[in-house]
Amino acid sequence: MIFLLIVFALSLVLQIFLSRQQNRWLGLILPGLSFLWSLVMVFNAAAPPGASLSSTIWMIVLVLLLGNISTLLLLAIYAGCRSGIQKRREMERMKAQDLE
Repeated sequence: MIFLLIVFALSLVLQIFLSRQQNRWLGLILPGLSFLWSLVMVFNAAAPPGASLSSTIWMIVLVLLLGNISTLLLLAIYAGCRSGIQKRREMERMKAQDLE
């Protein structure tokens, strides 16, 4: 359990680091991998024998929703870091215009 918490914390730190880089695509690596992993979970989900189509669809939707919680968390970190970078750039532009 402690090992999983350490891995989770390290992945959050890595996401923050990648999101703060100049290249905006680096911050989308971990959310992309997380989304691909959720798709793998959907394809590996097996419906119980004799299950109806509606229960199978609900199971797939549930697996997608639960599997993408980490994707949404990583995207929220990405959006927060990128908005901070954008605000900093705008402030630098305003200061440069004031100096002119």
